[in-house]
Parts: sequence; C-alpha cells; structure tokens
Amino acid sequence: MSGDLLLHLIEPADWRRALSTGVLRPPSLDSSGFVHMSTPEQVHLPAERLFPGRRDLVLLVVDPARLTDPVRFEPGVPADADGTLYPHLYGPLPVTAVIATVPYRPPSPLRLPTTDDALGRALAFYTSLVVRRAVGVGDVAGGVAVLDPDFPYSRDNNGLLLTEPVDAATIEAAAEEVGANAGWPHLSVEMMWPDAAATAAELARRGWNTEGNVVMARPAGPVPGGERAEVVAQSEAHQFWDRSWRQSLPEVGAQLDGVVAQLVGREHLNDRVVAVSDVVVREDGRVVASGQLRIDGATAAVDSVLTDPAAQGRGYGNAVLAHALTLAAEAGCDLVVLQAAADDWPRHWYARLGFEVVGSTWAADRAV
Repeated sequence: MSGDLLLHLIEPADWRRALSTGVLRPPSLDSSGFVHMSTPEQVHLPAERLFPGRRDLVLLVVDPARLTDPVRFEPGVPADADGTLYPHLYGPLPVTAVIATVPYRPPSPLRLPTTDDALGRALAFYTSLVVRRAVGVGDVAGGVAVLDPDFPYSRDNNGLLLTEPVDAATIEAAAEEVGANAGWPHLSVEMMWPDAAATAAELARRGWNTEGNVVMARPAGPVPGGERAEVVAQSEAHQFWDRSWRQSLPEVGAQLDGVVAQLVGREHLNDRVVAVSDVVVREDGRVVASGQLRIDGATAAVDSVLTDPAAQGRGYGNAVLAHALTLAAEAGCDLVVLQAAADDWPRHWYARLGFEVVGSTWAADRAV
C-alpha cells in the first residue's frame, strides 16, 4: 500500500549527487539530527512551505523496511495543525531504500508505486528520467510535453509523455500545437498507461507510425558470463554508436550526419540525472557491442544493447547484459527493467535471461 511509503522532496541535482555517494545527507541531518520526510498525504504541506510554486522537484519514494536507522513521527512546525506528526529519519538516507523517484508537479495527482509493483516502478523510472533531463516541460492533457532545442531530431527528448488515458484526437491536436511552437521536425508521443492499444490504433488510422513495446523486469542479481565486458568512458562508445545509427537510418538522406550527431550527443544527458555505466565488449581493441545501465536508487534500467552485425553470434550481447546485471546487483538495486519492441526477437532473448513481461507501452510518431 502507498500508505506504507515515506517521501522526501528534493532538488534533482541533490539527488544526483546522492546517487554518486550512495547516501543522502541533507543539511538537516547535521543541524537537526534527522532527515525530514513525509507521508503521501502530507507531503504538500512542506512543499508549500519550503518550495512555494515549484514544479521542478522530485519525490523520493522510500521503502521504510529498507532503512537501518530509526524513523520517529514527531511534530513539525508550530503552524501545523494540532497533532500533525512527520516522519523523521535519524540517519542518512541510503539510495537503495529509494524504490522510485516521481516528478512533483502539483496539482497533477501523485502515482506512487509500491515496492513489489515492478511495472509501476519501471514507468516511474522512465517518466522521471525524461522529465528530469528535459530543458523545458509543459502540461498537456494526460501528461507533459518535454523539449530540448539542442537535440530536435531526438524523439526521446522532444515529444509528449502521457501517463493518463487521452483520446487520439486530443493527442494529435496537442502534439501539433506544441510541435509548431517548438519547431519540431517530427511529432512524437509516448503512451504509458494500461490499455493504450486502442488509442494507438486510432492514431495509426490518422497516419501516425505506431509501435508497441513490452516492459520487462527481473530481480537484480549477479550473472556469470560478463567477464569479456567492461565499463568505459562514454566517449569510447561514440564511434560504435555512430556506425550503428548510420546502419539503421539510411532513409534520412542528406540530414544523416546531423541526425546521427544529435542521437549520439544526447546520451550524456542521462548521466546528469541518474547514474550511468556504459558497458562494452571490444574485439581487437575496437568496440563491437555496447549497452547502458542506468541506476536510480534501487531501480536499474538496461538500454541500447547493441552488437555490430559483423560480430553477432559470439555472445557479446550476453556479456554486455550479464555485466550490466552484475553491476546493478553490486550497486544494491533489487529490480532491473527494460523496454523491448513487442513484435521483435530481442524480447525473447531477454526472456531467456530472466526478464518477464510486466506491462506494455505504445509510441507514435509522425513527420511534420
């Protein structure tokens, strides 16, 4: 139940620093001896008092069973109603106790996943990552529009991110309005609510390209077979990504150089908000396979596992994934998630490696 969860409201940059150190030590820990926390029902009170009007913060969703220091419910400030007690954590907050981060954008309703809700945690991960790394965020029906004018060709960085049901006509109108104002070369929508297939089908009838994705998850744990893989500075994977994008986007034509440069260049944005490890396998010193592990508290996500076509069949993809899963376990994560195309073979490969389908999402795009 969400009532068993505790929340901590935080600046995104402060949370990213905590991911690097493994614990969150806000100033109150030194000045008052504890970390201020809230229940879901009362978090709006400190938010209004400390951060009036702010909509760029995140909520850390904490599983109290993972805390080793005591939590005591105590009075807040004199202005609070009589009997109002807040949870105070008498010790630093371990990042592994944080099962999700959720953008705090009142008055939008809170969607707080529980510890055992793999789909909810996965969707919270993907939503929060996209919102936190965006240059601009605006409200639209069913969710938000995210914008980054530095990477206009990236659909991941410019589009609608919808978490509540919306009909196709409303989506199309919102995408066209935002896209026209932002000068997007494409319109892009992520539909991240259950049973979005009917809306995706209607968008397809309206001329949109649509794709169904499955959300998959497995418990974190060390996996043998990753010895051939290594973590490298992200720049060492750039040439491999460049080759891979050029092979998959031949239809782009004269704009190919600019598009590929943006798709490669955007990746550093992820590490600004979550902890990123770029995992590769080399052959004769040349990167021939790669993948990215993104860690946000106790939840990790695997993304962009790729192998050079000339090097396929040698187990390099398995090595990348095994190494990433081991890293997630060593970081103290308990859940690893990913997204895969619903109608393509990689989902079956992931299933053989212990991932199970826990839900689905839909994506749609259309040229302007």
